[in-house]
Amino acid sequence: LCVFDLKGSLRNRNVKTDQGKESCEVVLLDENLLKLVHDNPLYIRSHCKAILRAAILSDAHFLSSHLIIDYSLLVGRDDATDELVVGIIDYIRTFTWDKKLEMVVKSTGILGGQGKMPTVVSPELYRSRFCEAMDKYFLMVPDHWTGLGLNC
Repeated sequence: LCVFDLKGSLRNRNVKTDQGKESCEVVLLDENLLKLVHDNPLYIRSHCKAILRAAILSDAHFLSSHLIIDYSLLVGRDDATDELVVGIIDYIRTFTWDKKLEMVVKSTGILGGQGKMPTVVSPELYRSRFCEAMDKYFLMVPDHWTGLGLNC
């Protein structure tokens, strides 16, 4: 069973593993997943992708409406059964005044590093980045229903 903690960010989201191979002995991060799916994409059926997308959008909307940031999608991949198990975790940090200040200071470059996206972002921006990345991480396998109804 391989486990990934996904945030939708690629900044410092890599676990170093032996000999450049992805190890399932530790919890891996976004960059590890992207390396793994380069050779072995995570394909899911269209109806599963629709359900996953709707659940992620709904949960992320709920969290952002309560000013929650820094959550992750925990994904477990069981190689024996080819099944994925997913759930949102780490939804404790709120976007408080100190986080707002940190975002402003980092985004203006007052302390250096101007031009880089701040690591702390607003709940809306976090939600948007998170949902877009999760949608790209899981590729849909077209089936015989794909594309039906588009010309109606």
